[in-house]
Amino acid sequence: MIFGLSRLWRRPKRLNAEQLLSWLEDSPQGLLVLDPWNRLQHINSRARRLLHLASGSPLLNRYLLEVVRCHQLDQAVQEARSSNKSQRVNWSISAVGASPLEPESISSEPLEAIAIPGSHGWIGVFIQSCQSLQSQQQQQERWVSDVAHELRTPLTALSLVTESLALNPSKKQAVQIERLQRELQRLQRLVSDLLELNRLDNPSPKSTETNQQKVDVPDLVIKAWQTIAPLAEQRQVDLVMESSGSHWVVGDPALLHRALLNLLDNALRFSPNEAEINVNLSTEGRWQRIEIRDQGNGFSSEDLQHMFERFYRGDPSRSGGKRIGSGLGLAIVQQIAVAHGGHIRGRNHSKGGALLVLSLPVAP
Repeated sequence: MIFGLSRLWRRPKRLNAEQLLSWLEDSPQGLLVLDPWNRLQHINSRARRLLHLASGSPLLNRYLLEVVRCHQLDQAVQEARSSNKSQRVNWSISAVGASPLEPESISSEPLEAIAIPGSHGWIGVFIQSCQSLQSQQQQQERWVSDVAHELRTPLTALSLVTESLALNPSKKQAVQIERLQRELQRLQRLVSDLLELNRLDNPSPKSTETNQQKVDVPDLVIKAWQTIAPLAEQRQVDLVMESSGSHWVVGDPALLHRALLNLLDNALRFSPNEAEINVNLSTEGRWQRIEIRDQGNGFSSEDLQHMFERFYRGDPSRSGGKRIGSGLGLAIVQQIAVAHGGHIRGRNHSKGGALLVLSLPVAP
């Protein structure tokens, strides 16, 4: 029995190169192996299909540019070899021309390649198609948009029903109706946010051009604050804005109003009662900075990593143990910033509280 166990637990033989190459040949990703002189030493069948190379064509010991006429890929390989760091590149076969080894093959399929450096100048290039990823993303966006549109009608009908029930309710019904109305309002905001995100993800070129105006940032901040001022007054939260000189940007006033409204509403949600929300406007080079700081508990490390992701709701400790909002507010702000050529960053203020900085190009 002891002899049998020793045979059972005997160390297996070392994996040989033939087995590894067999697995790589059947890999769902394309693979090119290049020697230090940039000559092709191995290509699997998936790479041949992605690059539209004939299965029987002789390719070994040919230079990369002979096999794949893509200078971006060739440059990425050279950078990976010189920096000893992986390099990523995207291109389309139709944009650079089909392979000279099979000139009749033309495709517009977008490709992505990652060049990974090895020892002594060898490079492994993994290639995959981006077509399926793009179609999946487009399908998902259409699905979200369709669902949001379909939800609008029944939510409106339910709101009308609850309004009629609220006209003459009993004490017990009043509490339930109030809770129902609150949840319906939350769902309606969620649907509205989803449709807004879909509109930002797929902007109409015509609307993007026609809605551009020169906008006064301080005036925009004041108008956005007036929208949530009644809620702030209930909790005795004040807005303190610091601004010197003029601050102008060019953009869609409605979208910029939405971005500032989301930022101020977010600051109000996480501010303690009888506190201040500080807004500081400044110009740094070509950027108009809009800094919004609350006096809450600040961002957690997880918040700092995920705050702009869709449906992410902040650390509940910031809001007294409750996860509030739909998790789309900051994602919408980020999309609006990108649509205007800007960006948004978040961090904790040195004197406490959370700080969000929206940067937009200064109006010429």
